[in-house]
Amino acid sequence: MSDYIIRGMAADQQVRFVAATTRDLVEHARQIHQTSPVATAALGRLLTGGAMMGCMSKNDSDLITIQIRCNGPIGGLIVTSDARANVKGYVYHPGVMLPPSKAGKLYVGGALGSGVLTVIKDLGLKEPYTGQTNLVTGEIAEDLTYYFASSEQIPTSVALGVLMNKNNTVRQAGGFMIQMMPFASEETISTLEERLGRFTSVTKHLDSGQSPEEMMEELFEGLGMTIEEKIPTKFYCNCSKERVSRAVISIGKKELAKMVEEGEPIEVNCHFCNSHYNFTVDELEEMLKKAGAKPAVRL
Repeated sequence: MSDYIIRGMAADQQVRFVAATTRDLVEHARQIHQTSPVATAALGRLLTGGAMMGCMSKNDSDLITIQIRCNGPIGGLIVTSDARANVKGYVYHPGVMLPPSKAGKLYVGGALGSGVLTVIKDLGLKEPYTGQTNLVTGEIAEDLTYYFASSEQIPTSVALGVLMNKNNTVRQAGGFMIQMMPFASEETISTLEERLGRFTSVTKHLDSGQSPEEMMEELFEGLGMTIEEKIPTKFYCNCSKERVSRAVISIGKKELAKMVEEGEPIEVNCHFCNSHYNFTVDELEEMLKKAGAKPAVRL
């Protein structure tokens, strides 16, 4: 198991946590989207955060979508995850280039600028739950921390990181989320705040050879940490030609009839995984029939 997430509890059930290593899935996203280093860092952080939020779902059928719309040069990002930590996502402008931040790191906050973070949870109800907050820093971890505090009223510490090699491939990626239960004692909260303040970075710990388990053992030393589950996580898109054809049908009879009349095949691309699906004119005619209209006369 290369990429995975652990879930667990600590301090007599006062704290719950998830921690992840996600290098392979972030590198896969970099390859299929041909992202620049700063876009890789932004997308990798959100993919990692989305995968961890997905596996925190209560039901196997739950889906979580995180959208960022921003005025920075990256334009925005979208990530979707299911309850088994299968995650997919893309950035609006994957080739964005920026100089490093003042700290000499990839300037994700500058790529995003100001904007809005929206979390959509499809829990199988009539309407999905939607929470929305403004971006605080654009560095994504802080923005998710703020989202949990303001939209879900759950005190949460979020850490996310992506470390690049000199050849712009992904060297390390991962993160963790630590949430305090309502009955957490002041002593437990103070202890964790102090330890989190001393924690350097997720990627530094991963690059030194630490696993997610070892990172959490360091933070929860002496607090009775228990790992409840270890979940594989990967970049996975469930698109297919059949699903895409249904999306094409949904554009309506008028547009389909126009495509048939033009007499040219079409190509539809999946934003999430960059797969290409080609449809012949005959296939478009079949879709038009399914949409409930008579096929147009081809000239």
